[in-house]
Amino acid sequence: MFCFQCEQTAKGQGCTTIGVCGKKPEVAALQDLLLYILKGMSAVAVEGRKVGVKDRDVDVFTLKAMFSTLTNVNFDADRLAGIIKEAVAKREALKEKVKGAGGDLSGLPEAASFQPADSIDGMVKQAEGHGVKDNGGWNEDCLSLRETLIYGLKGVAAYADHAQILGKEDEEVYAFMHEGLAATLDSSIDLNGWVELVMKCGKANLRAMELLDEANTSAYGHPVPTKVPLGHKKGKAILVSGHDLKDMEEILKQTEGKGIYVYTHGEMLPTHGYPELKKYPHFYGHYGTAWQNQQKEFPEFPGPIVMTTNCIQKPADSYKDRIFTSGVVAWPEVQHIKDYDFTPVIEKALEMEGFADDQDKGHVMVGFARNTVMSVADKVIEGVKAGKIRHFFLVGGCDGAKPGRSYYTEFVEKVPEDCIILTLACGKFRFFDKDLGDIDGIPRLLDIGQCNDAYSAIQIALALAKAFDCNVNELPLSLILSWYEQKAVAILLTLLSLGIKNIRLGPSLPAFITPNVLDFLVKNFDIKPISTPDEDLKAILG
Repeated sequence: MFCFQCEQTAKGQGCTTIGVCGKKPEVAALQDLLLYILKGMSAVAVEGRKVGVKDRDVDVFTLKAMFSTLTNVNFDADRLAGIIKEAVAKREALKEKVKGAGGDLSGLPEAASFQPADSIDGMVKQAEGHGVKDNGGWNEDCLSLRETLIYGLKGVAAYADHAQILGKEDEEVYAFMHEGLAATLDSSIDLNGWVELVMKCGKANLRAMELLDEANTSAYGHPVPTKVPLGHKKGKAILVSGHDLKDMEEILKQTEGKGIYVYTHGEMLPTHGYPELKKYPHFYGHYGTAWQNQQKEFPEFPGPIVMTTNCIQKPADSYKDRIFTSGVVAWPEVQHIKDYDFTPVIEKALEMEGFADDQDKGHVMVGFARNTVMSVADKVIEGVKAGKIRHFFLVGGCDGAKPGRSYYTEFVEKVPEDCIILTLACGKFRFFDKDLGDIDGIPRLLDIGQCNDAYSAIQIALALAKAFDCNVNELPLSLILSWYEQKAVAILLTLLSLGIKNIRLGPSLPAFITPNVLDFLVKNFDIKPISTPDEDLKAILG
């Protein structure tokens, strides 16, 4: 086993015996094997597009299969083995379509004809030659960029999958997914070629996030400022964690009139701001704080918990019997919801005790996505020109359990009172409930939404740059980002593809980035690691 795709990787180098996330070696091996097969299937898809063969079923499957290899998504060896077999079946069917259209499949790589063993043990053994370290003598910098591309593609897959669930997709995103995966089998690509590919990945991710923004807002309306209680109401309860808005909508519909309150956790907090979701009277509040405390919080929640996407490590046995997964998420011994039928969750909620009383723990505000922020753009611009707003900080990204993330709490606490903080993703749970006041009625802490809403943040920055007649790098704006998994990699590549510079990244730099690749990023984009809040604020503000 070797895995270094997330920020928590062991010793900052790589997990070799068991994942810090709880991933077992056999699961890691099956994910490596699935990725290898997807690369081969992508090579077939690339040839197919040359002769006009585009298979949406293969395209959507590729997204979901890639998504299943993200950190904290699929820990179930049986389900992964099933996906591997499905991938091979789809690949072979695609070959027949391409041949029928006159395509030339004579030069396909070995991955395009690989046949998996019948058993999980056999597949695990086969995977030994297809891990990250089985690189066939690749140049270490090319390998570094190859893995950066793979992890970026995993992020693109996650965002594009969320979007297509709500009916928004783009052939160009599918085409690059296959182009990029197929390219990772080509050892002849030089450093310049890999740089070009990772930049193209950033652009593809921008399009995927644009599709997701369109999908969410067309289905549920543009988020509006909304007060979200942090306490609870007496009665039966269901907690929903993750990212998928379709799951949230279905749970709200199916629990209507059943005497059950629905609570959010983590990245589901921003869903309270969507008009078509907040209209449900039993959609009450938010439970819990940050990602790293979930193992402590969930046993105390007196109801079932629905995990919609990657958001926690493998659940503890003490509450595994009331965890339900949906979509691509799968864990052994945890019931998986199929076809949006949340009946088992509702039955579990009615069976459990629920909250015994009402409790008021205050509230937080959500709903400051691009439409809301830009509706007061004139006031923001006036505040900057009048010297009332000195600087903007985007402080956000992933949360995690590794020490060092207290930096982000301290940083926000120390930001001067004439500055505004934009935030998004689960990293905000380090400081989301702090009362930072306002500047002439504009809250100093603006929650833009999920990591999925990074598109909103980018559009705010581009709109401000246009208003001030400058480029984004000339704005009084600094990006202080935290990363944990592969969606963060995709977002970073998007920012780089847009030419955005001077990003501070932490709590540690990716283990898959070599010194030479890091040197390239520093020289061309002025990326730097976080230091201390005091030092970084001084460097930014003077």
